[in-house]
Amino acid sequence: MARIEASDGLSLYVECHGDSEGTGWPVVFSCAFSTTHANWSAQVEPLVNAGHQVALWDYRGHGLSETPNDLAAFNMDQVVSDLGRVADALSPDGPVVLAGLSFGGLASLHFTLAQPDRVRGLVLAGSGPGFKKAEAAARWKAQTERTAEYIETRGFEAFLSGKAAPTCIGREPDLPAAQAAARGILAQNPKGVADFGRRVSGLAPSVIDELSEIDQPALVLVGEEDAAFLRAAEVMSAKMPHAQYEVVAGAGHILNIEAAEMFDRLVLDFLENLAQKP
Repeated sequence: MARIEASDGLSLYVECHGDSEGTGWPVVFSCAFSTTHANWSAQVEPLVNAGHQVALWDYRGHGLSETPNDLAAFNMDQVVSDLGRVADALSPDGPVVLAGLSFGGLASLHFTLAQPDRVRGLVLAGSGPGFKKAEAAARWKAQTERTAEYIETRGFEAFLSGKAAPTCIGREPDLPAAQAAARGILAQNPKGVADFGRRVSGLAPSVIDELSEIDQPALVLVGEEDAAFLRAAEVMSAKMPHAQYEVVAGAGHILNIEAAEMFDRLVLDFLENLAQKP
């Protein structure tokens, strides 16, 4: 466990696992909006046991990271900068693999376009490239505003006991990994997460027109029953030159928890194959 300083002085929570002298890849996991680093806790052991390094972190306003007092400190450029600080903490001298679920995948895409030399590969799970059409972007902004207002006014206990649970901790809440994810979510500052939703998630620029510029190998994963992201995953895999597309049978949005064994196997295979690609 550690804290690192963002470019604007904010304190970010990061966990780095694994041996820096190992033969595997350094992998930075970025979570979905409104969730925390704890959503990835089940991935640490299998990846570290395979020789990889792993970093889990919390966005500003999320989890154990600080919440800015200035709303202007919530923006996508700052999140990309924060992600860079995490990558530097895990692997100061070489590129990293970025793995993100939902918003975490979009943030990883933004970082890759901004700093391509820092990225060796991408794992994009239950994610998308953002909304290019104004109508779709407006609908997403409105939906995020409703989510932010709900979190801010009713709190995370109500949030997790309602319709949001399947898209935050998965559809099997009794799983140990789901329970760990829930504990992390419940301990958050509702205002910080709500502000992030309004200022970052809800306004995130689309990168759909830039996907063809991403030359890194990418593993695009989506749950078979994650209806909201099936088309987005297809689009990403079609537009990125070196994408591998996998639909995980029986899984919903939080496929790393609902189908952890399959998710881990696909990611480990992808990481192993990275060593064989130029």
